[in-house]
Amino acid sequence: MKPLEFGGHALVWSGDWTPSEARKAISGAARAGYDFIEIALLDPWRVDIAMSKDLLAEYGVKATASLGLSPSTDVTSRDSSIVAKGDELLKKATDVLHGIGGTELCGVLYCNLGKYPGPASKENRSNSVMAMQRLADYAADKGINISLEVVNRYESNIMNTGIEGLAFLDEVNRENAHLHLDTYHMNIEEDGMAKSVLAAGDRLGYVHIGESHRGYLGTGNVDFTTFFAALRKINYSGPITFESFSSAVVDPALSNTLCVWRNLWSDSDDLASTALTFMKDHWNR
Repeated sequence: MKPLEFGGHALVWSGDWTPSEARKAISGAARAGYDFIEIALLDPWRVDIAMSKDLLAEYGVKATASLGLSPSTDVTSRDSSIVAKGDELLKKATDVLHGIGGTELCGVLYCNLGKYPGPASKENRSNSVMAMQRLADYAADKGINISLEVVNRYESNIMNTGIEGLAFLDEVNRENAHLHLDTYHMNIEEDGMAKSVLAAGDRLGYVHIGESHRGYLGTGNVDFTTFFAALRKINYSGPITFESFSSAVVDPALSNTLCVWRNLWSDSDDLASTALTFMKDHWNR
């Protein structure tokens, strides 16, 4: 089993991706001892690929990328023009990730990241499945895996548990499409922290580690001991990213979407280094 690689979400350090803010985030990840940084590609057209690649090389840090769709790019939509915009965004994000040397694209790639007024229709779901097939095929040509993040009922009506996510992946039916589990969302929706991990097995492609209140790990009520034991049992070897949000570091679009109103921390370096120690300790148990 290859050594695990641990990463930190860029919003632990910076809410933007200007040259100075990108340096702040990447240097922070390196200083804390992370193997990679997860870059939020909500607007990939704003990302300077050459600059990002140079900074990653300078600090010896790899990169993954994530994003969630908006109402104007929701690939579940019955409006074909909205679906086309979603396809365009996902392809651009894939291009940017490829340009900076990354191979893992994750997040809520399959629908709008937000509360829906009702359940998904068969047409909504079918549109989402077809969009993920198109994305997976496009990404495969660039050597990129896509991992679909299972989120809570207030952020998606397509899938809210790992078991539902696996059923969705069965419909997508692409070798480079995987499941993405996040302990924050699991703590809300799952009946225990092991069931979906064990069911996923080698189909689990990406993991987010987040506390129940999105602050310091170990200060909320997520059962990390059971979760990491389940990862061990399936011999998980994919990326593990620490994800935490605070009003101290703000990306206006994402912070508002995720309702990040509280200042749960202000010292990014302490938060990041503490989290890495916490994750490694739980893995090594």
